[in-house]
Amino acid sequence: MTGTLPIATAARCRQIVGSLVRPHRVPAVTGVVVLVVATAVGLLSSPLLGRIVDVVARGEGAGSLVGPAVGIAVVALVQGLLTPIGMSQLATAGESALAELRERFVEKALHLPIADLERAGSGDLTSRVTNDVQRISEGVREAVPEFARSALAIVLTLGALAVLDYRFLLVALLAAPIQVLTVRWYLRRAGRVYAEQRVAAGEQQQQLLETIGGARTVRAFRLTGRQVPRVAAASSRTVDRTLDGIALQTGFFGRLNLAEFIGLSGVLVVGYLLVRDGAVSIGTASAAAFYFHGLFTPINTALFLLDEAQSAAASLARLVGVVDLPDRTATGAPAIEARDASVIVEKVGHAYTPGHDVLTGVDLEIPAGHRVAVVGASGAGKTTLVKLIAGFHPPATGRIRLGAKDIDELGPDGTRRTVALVTQEVHVFAGPLADDLRLARPDASAEELEKALELVHALEWVRLLPDGLDTIVGDGGHDLTAAQAQQLALARLVLADPPVAILDEATAEAGSAGARLLERSALQALTGRTSVVVAHRLTQAASADRIVVMEAGQVAEQGTHAELLAHGGLYAGLWKAWSKDF
Repeated sequence: MTGTLPIATAARCRQIVGSLVRPHRVPAVTGVVVLVVATAVGLLSSPLLGRIVDVVARGEGAGSLVGPAVGIAVVALVQGLLTPIGMSQLATAGESALAELRERFVEKALHLPIADLERAGSGDLTSRVTNDVQRISEGVREAVPEFARSALAIVLTLGALAVLDYRFLLVALLAAPIQVLTVRWYLRRAGRVYAEQRVAAGEQQQQLLETIGGARTVRAFRLTGRQVPRVAAASSRTVDRTLDGIALQTGFFGRLNLAEFIGLSGVLVVGYLLVRDGAVSIGTASAAAFYFHGLFTPINTALFLLDEAQSAAASLARLVGVVDLPDRTATGAPAIEARDASVIVEKVGHAYTPGHDVLTGVDLEIPAGHRVAVVGASGAGKTTLVKLIAGFHPPATGRIRLGAKDIDELGPDGTRRTVALVTQEVHVFAGPLADDLRLARPDASAEELEKALELVHALEWVRLLPDGLDTIVGDGGHDLTAAQAQQLALARLVLADPPVAILDEATAEAGSAGARLLERSALQALTGRTSVVVAHRLTQAASADRIVVMEAGQVAEQGTHAELLAHGGLYAGLWKAWSKDF
């Protein structure tokens, strides 16, 4: 995988679609049958109109028009009732299949290794779960039922032309070669054009996310002049690919209009000749013209939906590409027991970009049950170190052991059950607060939730919420402060109960009073666990069993608070500056 997440082949997409639709074949078949009946009934309109033409041409009385007129009204009523039923049945089958695909996609996306996501960029994944899902949903909800209806109308109408006179069918087929060549011309280009559109949209979204998410950094380092052209270039590529699609559609429909002109002209000429020779009546020739003219809409709709299908197929391939990624989480490896949960880092080095080392030869040993604080200037490698310990990335060199097992031996699933990482970027999920907590332990009782909240000093304010644990939080719900959101994250940590816990500047977003409260909450949540705390506030470091000072990707100092102050090195300088500010 390079740059972006993988894209599935067309053959694999067909396999997935088949497996998704198979459980919903009853509504699918029902929809097709109902649409066949509705379309067949609708075809009776043309011969009834032809009958009216004959009545007028022969000069028959007005009473002769009543039967055909009533027949046309009945046809319209029956077709109007049956068509929505058939369309809804097909849409139900399609939406059910799409719902399952979305669930598979989200489940796999949630288990993707962080390293893979960082290489691909969050824009690629978010464009798949937003733009691509929307494109497929539109196709399932609108395109599939309409295509089925149009295809049935085309087949049955051609059959009706043959019933009127086989020569009407033959001349109507003059349009077919042009339509076939047009479709072949289109299909050779459409897959590439729409795939490039999807990729360009993902790149544009990535640039926007990076620029907006890092707006403060962009302004602070005066990077606007560099970042804006990048966004503009990504947007320009998206516009260019969109214009390619529009040009393709214009050529596509221009060729189809030519086919329609040739076909209708042929039907009218043949109708004139047959009427002149007495082979058919004026009404029959008129019915043939009505039939062919009625083909314009279903043929154009069906061929236009090829355009929609190509776009949706490009999106489907991007979703299936993620769904088909190998499952690297289900290793079945057990978590390390708390009493054995030591952390050993041996000669670890790491680089996100070759040649630009972030960590170099890091050695660190944390006995089970000990709390270690990691401090240092921004860019020293603190966050990279704890991400390696949490298994987010494999170290480029050296090795990491949790207990007696190498982190590779534990695998992603075993590592996840052993180590939990809480960062300063905490997300509150939309829904009841209890559900937010149960993400860590789905079977937790209300009493267990309250116990976890009480441990991190959050139960008091939770009880003051309008509906307590049932209060809706997150987007559209009750707003929580940064400190409250962090306390929820710490409560989830307590419920998950990992033997090793890592806090990466988890109190940095709170104010001074909130930070002091969170420090107490964090201490309670870490009790009984081996823990690593990337300390934003040095008061957290001062109470740790050991302090590790990092500089330029290496361990510069380590020891207790008192030892490092007595040493008078980097930590002593940090503490002096911290004490002066506070």
